[in-house]
Amino acid sequence: MSVHKLENAGRGGDAGMAEPLGFRPLYRQVKAIFVRRLVDGVWAPGEGLPSEGQLAAEIGVSQGTVRKALDELAAENLVVRRQGRGTFVAEHDERRILFQFFKLVPDNGERRFPDSTVLSAETGLADAAEQAALDLTAKDRVIRVRRLRSFETVPLIVETLSLPQRLFPGLEAGPIPNNLYSLYAARYGITIAHARERLKAVALNADDAGLLGVAAGSPALQIDRLALALDGMPVERRLSLCLTEEAHYLSDLR
Repeated sequence: MSVHKLENAGRGGDAGMAEPLGFRPLYRQVKAIFVRRLVDGVWAPGEGLPSEGQLAAEIGVSQGTVRKALDELAAENLVVRRQGRGTFVAEHDERRILFQFFKLVPDNGERRFPDSTVLSAETGLADAAEQAALDLTAKDRVIRVRRLRSFETVPLIVETLSLPQRLFPGLEAGPIPNNLYSLYAARYGITIAHARERLKAVALNADDAGLLGVAAGSPALQIDRLALALDGMPVERRLSLCLTEEAHYLSDLR
């Protein structure tokens, strides 16, 4: 293996992006190089990657090492392998979001992506909860998007999204699509890699209950989700209040 080639492969050979060589397995070091390319936009969503042989020759490792690094990225849904066509950077299409990030499923039907109606989109100073979740200060501003989500016109979820304004300038001006993760990647170069969720049973206040068409105090499932970018930076806090009389939260544990 060429240590020099590995150290300088983070930006496809650019100097100044040395990948620290520690005690990690070699394939993990190669994986880190690939993740850096995704973060930097060297490989864009939907783009085909060079062949395993090309990548191995460029970085100075074996083809098997490259394959193992790509296998981990595929397991994390960051790349997609297509039989006979090669490996591609994953896109945040509705199917991927549905199975990776959206866990509420109708009791009497298949998984499907809900419709969304934007109720408001505005900016303001980050409150204490947003500061803690998004690593912000009291002087930082956030974009707050509030929307109602439905299955076949039946309201199911009311949610509030908080985004650091510096990362998403102008997003509040709209239009705001149903598939926000795709917008983050296409317009702002921010790919959501994974998310952390906290679930809690709550009673709906009058405003939220009115939007969902139920009585104040009705039970709901609260999902507090923190979405993180490829480099681990928190970029979105999403607080969702969900009715579960005709739907359930499905988590596929592996």
